[in-house]
Amino acid sequence: MIRTDTHTIACIVFAAAALATGILIDDAYYLQVLIFIGINTLLALSLNMLMGYAGQISLGHAAFYGIGAYTTAILSTTYNLSPWLALPIAIFAAVTVAYIVGIPTLRLTGYYLGMGTLGFGMIVSIIFREWYSVTGGASGFVGIPPLEIGSFSFDTDQRYFFLVWGVVLFFFIICRRIVDSRVGRALRAIHDGEHAAAAVGVNTAAMKLSIFVLSAAMASLAGFLYAHQVFFISPETFSFLASIRIVTMVVIGGMASIWGSLLGASLLTLLPEWLHAFADYEMMVYGLVLMLVMIFLPQGLTRGIIDLYEKSRKNRNK
Repeated sequence: MIRTDTHTIACIVFAAAALATGILIDDAYYLQVLIFIGINTLLALSLNMLMGYAGQISLGHAAFYGIGAYTTAILSTTYNLSPWLALPIAIFAAVTVAYIVGIPTLRLTGYYLGMGTLGFGMIVSIIFREWYSVTGGASGFVGIPPLEIGSFSFDTDQRYFFLVWGVVLFFFIICRRIVDSRVGRALRAIHDGEHAAAAVGVNTAAMKLSIFVLSAAMASLAGFLYAHQVFFISPETFSFLASIRIVTMVVIGGMASIWGSLLGASLLTLLPEWLHAFADYEMMVYGLVLMLVMIFLPQGLTRGIIDLYEKSRKNRNK
């Protein structure tokens, strides 16, 4: 009960902070950065549910991100379908692909699972780049319309900020409810030992497939939000590097930590803004940051910060 109450208070504080931020900040640049932090937080949270809680490695998560973005872009631009009607189709497309791919792939474990998802991500990236007549190829897809509800349009950064962070808050609540439920306990059991979980009655195959599908749906929603924010998408956004970036967000923020997804996404979104001079060495910078975190804070920044706080409090009480 205490855990649930604490999370509720945290969500209320988080919602109040997001509301105040959206109202007080009117600079377009800062609002856009915060919007991308929100989209990346949703991405990191989706992978954290799969990798952090269920222990299933995925190196192709950007593929579902891209499926959501390209599906809504094609339907809303090429076929003039309302983006709100394209949204469920985009999620359905990602969920269907995740289900088909997940059945054979999730039978693998460890590095083999990572390589399997890596291959899937590379295939999807090649399709985005080579299917020129549909996706626009390497040149990208342009002309994506803004989101509208009747006469109300999310055509300003402030309006889109509230939309994105409202979605993030919603999934924070949903994911916490899942984690605190019997499903969450089953996921953690699979993470700790799949055979032991199966021995106590957990349907490990169905559970892994379910969380893989949920993760894909969340990633496709992030792709939908991204496409209608930038109005242009290209295959590079959903490449192998993008998948590694999402994994890095999860690991740095803290695996099996919902709030760690926010911290990791914030850091990895702001890092390129701070290191423009090292743009050509982006992969090296990510690798160095990941290595330092794994050496000094192996449980991620969230757990590390909490441990440091508790240690300093104990020292003060001595």
